Amino acid sequence: QVQLVESGGGLVQAGGSLRLSCAASGRTFSRDSMGWFRQAPGKEREFVAVASWTPGSKRYADSVKDRFTISRDNAKNTVYLQMNSLKPEDTAVYYCAVDAFHFGTRTDDYDYWGQGTQVTVSS
Repeated sequence: QVQLVESGGGLVQAGGSLRLSCAASGRTFSRDSMGWFRQAPGKEREFVAVASWTPGSKRYADSVKDRFTISRDNAKNTVYLQMNSLKPEDTAVYYCAVDAFHFGTRTDDYDYWGQGTQVTVSS
């Protein structure tokens, strides 16, 4: 059974940094896309970043393009999200997800989801 477990969320001041991790288990994921989404209170879940199995192939939402960095360690079945220059509007529950076929930015493209980790950015 596929499981995704996020960690690394917390409370940080504006301008600070956090690094999220997501450990996947249940099968190998080296050929899958692994991504991050977030959902703020009262808002829809939105795309943040995705890393394809293709070396160097990554996509970012415009709102995080120059501040966040996604990376993955296929040997550990783990995906990371380095978040720098955090803003209060980054406050949300962050979810990791796996897409076995697409390299997409929509929630419908993804097959498996983690439970989420809370990120709160104070001003």
